[in-house]
Amino acid sequence: MEVTNIEIVAPIAAILVSLLACPFIIFFGDKRPNLREAVSVIAGILKFVFVISLYPVVLNKGFYYITILPVTENLAIKLLVDPLGLLFALGASFLWILTTFYSIGYMRGTQAKMQTRYYVCFALSLSATMGVAFAGNLLTLFIFYELMSIATYPLVAHKEDDESLEGGRKYMIYLLGAAKLFLIPAMAITFYVAGTLDYSPRGVFNFDQLSSNQFLLSLALIMYLYGYTKCAIMPLHSWLPSAMVAPTPVSALLHAVAVVKTGAFSIVRVLLNIYGKSGIETLGIQDIVLFLTGFTIITGSLIALTRDNFKARLAFSTVSQLSYIVFGVVLMHPLSVLGGILHITAHAFSKITLFFGAGSVYVSTHYTEISQLNGLAKKLPITFFAFFIATLSMIGVPGFIGFWSKYYIIIGCIQSSFVVGALVFLVSSFLNIIYLLSIPIRALRRAEFTEEFKENLFCAVPTLITSIFTITLALFLIEYINPLLKLIEGLYVQ
Repeated sequence: MEVTNIEIVAPIAAILVSLLACPFIIFFGDKRPNLREAVSVIAGILKFVFVISLYPVVLNKGFYYITILPVTENLAIKLLVDPLGLLFALGASFLWILTTFYSIGYMRGTQAKMQTRYYVCFALSLSATMGVAFAGNLLTLFIFYELMSIATYPLVAHKEDDESLEGGRKYMIYLLGAAKLFLIPAMAITFYVAGTLDYSPRGVFNFDQLSSNQFLLSLALIMYLYGYTKCAIMPLHSWLPSAMVAPTPVSALLHAVAVVKTGAFSIVRVLLNIYGKSGIETLGIQDIVLFLTGFTIITGSLIALTRDNFKARLAFSTVSQLSYIVFGVVLMHPLSVLGGILHITAHAFSKITLFFGAGSVYVSTHYTEISQLNGLAKKLPITFFAFFIATLSMIGVPGFIGFWSKYYIIIGCIQSSFVVGALVFLVSSFLNIIYLLSIPIRALRRAEFTEEFKENLFCAVPTLITSIFTITLALFLIEYINPLLKLIEGLYVQ
């Protein structure tokens, strides 16, 4: 397949543009914050332009590889541009722009220290995210996945108090430790059996390899599930609530734009492009993965019900919602796979809005507990309107992008005669109503205030914009998203 120079340059530029912005961010530093932040915004816009330029290319070609650096005869660092990676990259690069604007309001509003370091690490983390999105094999994925962990540690520990340092330490132990303990052996097993770490549309193992190495490959799959710890499948999930000590834009980055999504996306890659539909079904390991993810979905929601801290409740909601993605894909019904993949985008826009809302409340009031929110909708109307809209998407109300991802997964469960799976999602949606909708309802209660609160528009407006996209993405689903989903189905599922 012939690849033009522009098609080679665009994905590489998407990875490098925020990395190249770092020296300029450092140069302008705290003495010229307007220029520093302008560089961050411009880099985010350029990244999105490079990514969106690949949309017509993918619709035309389906996918193509770019070899960056050969390592051995059967191993190289390479990139893959395909509909799955493009869909992930589009959401992450677009939300990065809004997160940058939001960060300006948040970091200035809270008079945070070390803001230049913050913007540098933010930029590095998004370069790593694009690397994960366009990685062409497990080796390249591993490199960018680990770079993501390293780049985000200073963000988690940004405040540098005891709680932040402890949260950062736990973050690194879980993420880097699991990679060494699980990912490297799983990759070694894959290379030993298949002789390659490259992705393949239908998986890399043939039937003879699957039947003669069933236990080994089943073990490797479980290792992948827990090696990509950013997906937070229980019991390796507690790093995620602990990381909530980070500034709210970092929490939004962790939960929506980059970190946890790289975990879920990486597992999807393994399921579809390493094992493949026939591999998963031949191994007969679906029930174990469905149990682990179903347990995480329900338990995460139940724990969220018990949390009064605003960000902690949202954190356990993320633990639950991430497993939607893996659950839908490992079921391997065409509709459930599309629902799981679509949920990467649906959850990103919905959850970033919820975290933006929590941060907007903190900047304006310094309140951190849900029990403190009585009456605040009158003082912060934009924030709580946006939060309400995103809540409807998270619940799965028709008309929102969150509805379609859940709908596809539930229909996939029903058509697979997996009624228990459909019930898991219905119960989870009911729990979503209780622990999320109660927040804007509480904010609508009547209350008297002894101090005057003013809504920070740098925080409130991005929150409103991301909430609106939970509706517009649903409207654009058929025209713009469905072509990518259909390509994914044709390439990897059917």
